[in-house]
Amino acid sequence: MKALVTGGAGFIGHHLVRSLLERDDSVLVVDDFSTGFRERLEPYADRARIIEGSILDSGVLDKAARGCDVVFHQAALASVERSFVDPFLANEVNVSGTIQVVLAAARQGVRRILFAASSSVYGVPAELPCRETMTPAPESPYGVGKLAAEYYLHTIGQHVGVETVALRYFNVFGPGQDPNSHYAAVIPRFITAALDGRRPTVNGDGNVTRDFTYIDNVVVANLLAAAVPGISGQTMNVACGERTSLLDLLDAISRAVGKTVEPIFGPPRPGDIEHSLADVSRARALLDYDVQVPFAEGIKRTVDWYRSRRSGDG
Repeated sequence: MKALVTGGAGFIGHHLVRSLLERDDSVLVVDDFSTGFRERLEPYADRARIIEGSILDSGVLDKAARGCDVVFHQAALASVERSFVDPFLANEVNVSGTIQVVLAAARQGVRRILFAASSSVYGVPAELPCRETMTPAPESPYGVGKLAAEYYLHTIGQHVGVETVALRYFNVFGPGQDPNSHYAAVIPRFITAALDGRRPTVNGDGNVTRDFTYIDNVVVANLLAAAVPGISGQTMNVACGERTSLLDLLDAISRAVGKTVEPIFGPPRPGDIEHSLADVSRARALLDYDVQVPFAEGIKRTVDWYRSRRSGDG
């Protein structure tokens, strides 16, 4: 398979690049390195073709998608908080960028696009777990944009003859996430604080719950969705189907680190929902998806990775 990964220098993107190369697939990457890191791709520079450019540039996309079978569209400004700060930019990248990807795929004869959709489209769910049949009700510009991108993906894809699959990720974590960004995800911030002997800041009272999903599960879901026939137009959740509070997360990190981690409590973040949990039965039925790495094991692997980076072994 010849695959294009947009946002391949991002957290999820570079894990996909690695996994595709391990299968001996041919891989191209498009990234403008505005949020992704070049060093994530350095181990694969001799095997993956890397094109520096924006998904808003149709010329760049045509060059990258030419001859590809599948596009893994991971490029995004993936932050709820940042989408409130600059909703125009979030919309341009996440919505207009997705339209550009679909149109380029059609021009270049790509068979299928796998889109990195988001659990943020559910907003504050009327009930849990979140099912794909629920009426979306996003609470942030980021969620609105991701939902709009889903609709554009499927609508344009059907019109131009490109197969489309949207995978709604739930709180993905694992090795390689950036803990230093102002918009960093909670798990890398908590882990690096614990390893540094600092008290991590919990936004709210710590009883917020999430369906934390280790990166390997997301990669497996993407690879399955690239190969399974007859699923064009489908949207499905990708998660572990388990709910974990921030306080439980700190307990898991404490066990993995080997010392108690005491938090500092701060104000809730705007746009954050209180509880999130995925129903993954559709992915199980359509993809034969199953959780490869459960939450606790994922936390252990992630802590081990950050610790190895500090010791110089990573």
